[in-house]
Amino acid sequence: MTFWQNVVRFQKEKVDPWIALRNTVGVALPLLAGLAANRMAGALAMSIGALNVSYSDSHAPYSQRGRRMFAASVVVSVAVFAGAFCGAYHFIAVPFVGAWSLAAGMLVVLSPSAADLGVMSLVTVVVYSARPLPLPEAAAAGLLAFAGGLLQTMLALLLWPIRRYLPQRRALARLYFELADAAAVPVEVQRTPRVSIQSTEAQTALAALEGDHSVESERYRMILSQAERTRLGLFALMRVRSRAAREIPETAERALLDRYLEIAAHVLNTLGKALEGAPPVPLTKSLTELQAVTDELRKQCVENASPLAVMMGDARAQMDAITGQLRAAAEMTSAATPEGLEDYARQETRKPWRFQLAGALATLRANLSLDSAASRHAIRLAVCVAAGDSLARGLHLSRSYWLPMTIAIVLRPDFTATFTRGVLRLAGTFVGLVFATALFHVIPTSAAAQVAAVAALTFALRCWGPANYGILVAAVTSIIVLLIAMLGVPPGPVMLARGLNTAIGGCLALLVYWLWPTWERTQVPEQIALMLDAYRQYFRTIRMSYVNPAVSLAAELDQARLAARLTRSNLEASIDRLAAEPGASRLKADTLAAVLATSHRFIHSVMALEAGIAGSPAAPARPDMHRFADDVEKTLFYLAAALRGSTVTRDALPDLREDHHALVSSGSPLEQRHALVNVETDRIANSLNTLSEEVFKSMVLDLSLGTPT
Repeated sequence: MTFWQNVVRFQKEKVDPWIALRNTVGVALPLLAGLAANRMAGALAMSIGALNVSYSDSHAPYSQRGRRMFAASVVVSVAVFAGAFCGAYHFIAVPFVGAWSLAAGMLVVLSPSAADLGVMSLVTVVVYSARPLPLPEAAAAGLLAFAGGLLQTMLALLLWPIRRYLPQRRALARLYFELADAAAVPVEVQRTPRVSIQSTEAQTALAALEGDHSVESERYRMILSQAERTRLGLFALMRVRSRAAREIPETAERALLDRYLEIAAHVLNTLGKALEGAPPVPLTKSLTELQAVTDELRKQCVENASPLAVMMGDARAQMDAITGQLRAAAEMTSAATPEGLEDYARQETRKPWRFQLAGALATLRANLSLDSAASRHAIRLAVCVAAGDSLARGLHLSRSYWLPMTIAIVLRPDFTATFTRGVLRLAGTFVGLVFATALFHVIPTSAAAQVAAVAALTFALRCWGPANYGILVAAVTSIIVLLIAMLGVPPGPVMLARGLNTAIGGCLALLVYWLWPTWERTQVPEQIALMLDAYRQYFRTIRMSYVNPAVSLAAELDQARLAARLTRSNLEASIDRLAAEPGASRLKADTLAAVLATSHRFIHSVMALEAGIAGSPAAPARPDMHRFADDVEKTLFYLAAALRGSTVTRDALPDLREDHHALVSSGSPLEQRHALVNVETDRIANSLNTLSEEVFKSMVLDLSLGTPT
């Protein structure tokens, strides 16, 4: 996607009238109360707190949503108090704002939510540092902002007792719908595995049930468990069908495979509708038919040493497993509450808060280096915001806080986001000022009319603002002008001051970023290396499951699979950002696309091996399997090291093709698990050899995988 496409893009999937409505109520209620009590100053502090916390609202599970919004309320309160109090002392105001900017910038390494919270708190500190207050009044302003944030949080959690598990059910429904669609589409090894996004969303939603051991909570965990296992089984079965289409087309066995997947898609779609709240539909007939198709395939297969028998044996094993998983999911999706539900909560989401805090601190410490893009962003942000604050104070600009506030909002870790926001910030501000000017000539001058206008603009801000940053800025600009006007300040000078400060701040931020950029092209090699590290851990965990079949590694597999998924999605986002940078060549984009596509082929084969753990009878691991697996891990390790700048050459990589030849020459080709391993390791060897060529070719051509151009 090009830079200008990013600027004008309208993401309609982010439009959400329901969230906008409750956020509007949270902002308008304090204003109405202040209007009735004739205390508009305190009402504005509450409304500003509610407005800031509204950015943390979402459709996330209620517990996650509540924690996030409460944390935002606390941060906004502290930011209001600290900014207003420190602003009274000019000799510490600028260093304090700079230090807060540094801390806010470092939060990008933790999560997008943490980064957004950092920017929101920084903007609040900047605004209130320009409005110094004595200690008692600063404390009162902080408490009022906290109260506004709590009001917004309460509105977001209002339906929790009635619709407690609604976010979890919706996430699970999306997962089952995507599984149904995937069952009808042939596997494409050059693309990201299907259902990855929906699976990650469902796991995140279920992670919010930490500490909830009710029967209903446990049932949802088990429904997710069955979906994960069904996904792997379907994936393996569809690979068998693709192979059958090439080797045994137009046979009865192939027709049975097609029929089975058709029925399975119907069952999955019905389960998705039930999770969405539709009346339950009996699935006994469909489940019985699934079993009948499996039994018919067993009869059709000729029990001999032909490749057909081995292939169909693998298919039958997957079909038996999938039928059992769908049967269990159907039972738990209905109103029944079966006893003995297995606790399927993921271990990483059950860590005590002190361990989570320790992990966050360790991540921050690891990024305290100029080699870290996050650290460079934090330093750039701190210097720019502090310099902007000093400049605005030194020039005695009216409403000077808008200058550093614009810098804080515009500067982002990557080029595309910074310049997109910069352009939209400037354009949106001036559009908002023009709109506010027109508004003052249209609406009545009464306070009630102004409150109504603020409410309407808040709805537009929260409903359509997330879809395009320019709309968000225009709405925010109009809201702020109206709020200040409600304190009796003439709107004309306010609009002029905002326009001037925004122009200076936006241009300064873009200039500094242009002089000291963080090019995405320098981040891509590390993102590829991180993905290869995660893939190596995932492969190692599957290998351990094959070597020790009696030991259950379900939790470890879940963690490794989720980590691999996350690094892959991060790499895809990084490549998308690189494509929008100036100077991004088609050759570079094609090379990265080839690396990504080849890695997809590798992970498809690894997933098929995981599906074989439950879908094929256990068999002793062959000695040559250990050698092959060791060399796969070495290859992934060396490629990651090369991407990080190590002097690894192509000759240092193991000979996977020779390893595979030795592997297929050992063991029995009629052993179902050995046959599966032989097929998938062939694909692994092929994909890793191709991936190695792409990585080293890109480094030889200097396609910015190691150094910026």
